[in-house]
Amino acid sequence: MNSKLYLVPTPIGNLDDMTFRAIKTLKEVDLILAEDTRTSGKLLKHFEITTPMHSHHMHNEHKTTDQIIQRLQSGDRIALISDAGTPAISDPGFLLTRACIANGIAVDCLPGATAFVPALVNSGLPNDKFVFEGFLPVKKGRQTRLKILAEESRTIIFYESPHKLIKTLHSFVTYFGADRPVSVSRELSKLYEETIRGTSEEVLAHFENKPPKGEIVIVVGGKKNS
Repeated sequence: MNSKLYLVPTPIGNLDDMTFRAIKTLKEVDLILAEDTRTSGKLLKHFEITTPMHSHHMHNEHKTTDQIIQRLQSGDRIALISDAGTPAISDPGFLLTRACIANGIAVDCLPGATAFVPALVNSGLPNDKFVFEGFLPVKKGRQTRLKILAEESRTIIFYESPHKLIKTLHSFVTYFGADRPVSVSRELSKLYEETIRGTSEEVLAHFENKPPKGEIVIVVGGKKNS
């Protein structure tokens, strides 16, 4: 293993989804960058990985990127992991990857777990063409983004937190229409995994009666051309 940045996916819930290659890589690199060292510490302990670990998250990545580049340039092999799933997908990773490319440092993203793929397939909505939106803006630009997406004909994928799901489903009813098909998957690969499908109005009613818990992926059908 020569000097290189490795982007290593980690399980989104079920630890059996960790790949052999991911474990081998994390054991062989010189340093692991983790979004939350407490969360990742449990994962590393489970797989008996003793590689040193440093914190690398959205609040410090602007400050630490230059230092990491220097370590890579000196010959270190470094792996980046997030709390769950593939780094840089609605998680830290993009800035460091871009910096590596700009400095001629090799980058290797391993295949592995990510939440939106099983949610998309489970939804039963068209998946030959889709748009990944990640998290909607919280305030500024939210309405503008929803108005633009209301005209999108491809399937749309969102990430959302449980305490904001009801608000977001209300927005879908308002901007996309009460009859727009929606699928909400939560706790993917975990014990209480479930997917709720229906119109935006039906799915909203379900979660108003049963407050959601856990990590959530929303899949919305595209606008039908008249």
